[in-house]
Amino acid sequence: MSVLPTPVRAPLEHRHASHPRWLRLTHWLNALAVLIMVTSGWRIYNASPLYDFSFPLSITLGGWLGGALQWHFAAMWLLLCNGLAYLLINLASGRLSRQFFPLSAKGVAQDLWAALRGRLGHADLSRYNQVQRLAYLFVILDIAVLVVSGLVLWKSVQFATLRELLGGYEAARHVHFVAMALLVGFVAVHLLMVAVVPKTLWAMIVGRKERT
Repeated sequence: MSVLPTPVRAPLEHRHASHPRWLRLTHWLNALAVLIMVTSGWRIYNASPLYDFSFPLSITLGGWLGGALQWHFAAMWLLLCNGLAYLLINLASGRLSRQFFPLSAKGVAQDLWAALRGRLGHADLSRYNQVQRLAYLFVILDIAVLVVSGLVLWKSVQFATLRELLGGYEAARHVHFVAMALLVGFVAVHLLMVAVVPKTLWAMIVGRKERT
């Protein structure tokens, strides 16, 4: 009588790291909303520049101010609703505390130093290192600032309290622009990291990394 061997569980680096469907959906919807909002926002900015430069029309969306505003408002609602869904699911499932905490200055410094030396592991893509945790918490806060300052620019009279908290309408314009610039910077770094570890893109598309 033959005895079947007991299955041996694959080590962590050989197992699939999965991302749930809701996470992948909200991720790509957020990416779409950010792309539309940033490029249409650049066209809106060009109509009344804050600083001594403007964005090339070839990288803006909308064609004209009215068209850019329509794209911007449409993407704003997508970003707001999708972002709230992302936060609520994270809170309700307990994922927020599991994935983004604990977080410490020492842990961030250690993971950043390991990343700079090319020694930061990427075996389990479903778990964030402390640099990622800090970056994702930052971008959540940054998008919240974008939404709040955007509401002031959109409906300054109706959101008078928010306007005053931001230091007035003109100050809100500066806050909105800086928050946008920080978001673009985050996206640039995020894309660089995807280029360095391309399997992270596959995991966010199909829900798991390729078998190694």
